[in-house]
Amino acid sequence: MDHRIVTALRACGGDPRVAGAARALSWAGEHGALWVAAGLAGAATDGARRGAWLRGTALVAGAHLVSMGVKRVVRRPRPAHVEPLVSTVGRHSFPSSHATSAAAAAVAFGALGAHAVPPLAAAVCVSRLVAGVHYPSDVAAGAALGALTARLGVRWMRGGGRD
Repeated sequence: MDHRIVTALRACGGDPRVAGAARALSWAGEHGALWVAAGLAGAATDGARRGAWLRGTALVAGAHLVSMGVKRVVRRPRPAHVEPLVSTVGRHSFPSSHATSAAAAAVAFGALGAHAVPPLAAAVCVSRLVAGVHYPSDVAAGAALGALTARLGVRWMRGGGRD
């Protein structure tokens, strides 16, 4: 099923507009850069909750690091049956670190009222399938890991209720 789904979604990348969006989202999500930038922007513009934004950014970065560690243990190869739209830093697929940091950002920054983050995070997750560099199970596992990591840290992020 994983193979069929990634094949079907990768075929959507035949449309140049879809391919361009998938490439842009994949590039922006590399190493959680989009989410770190969003967290730092939140900290810079929301002085009253600066600490919460910075701790949320740390949660996102921490989730990303955990996913990279899991990836080194599991060592699942990326899909080889489709031509990828983007190059990848590593050759391992499980879990998707893009999905991990995106879901962590959706939970952490969503808790701070950043309502645009969850749909953008979902788009980053789908972009990895359209780009042909992950299986759906990689993205689902990464999203679950990121959401769980951030959910466990939300109380800390909020400063134990002080921010």
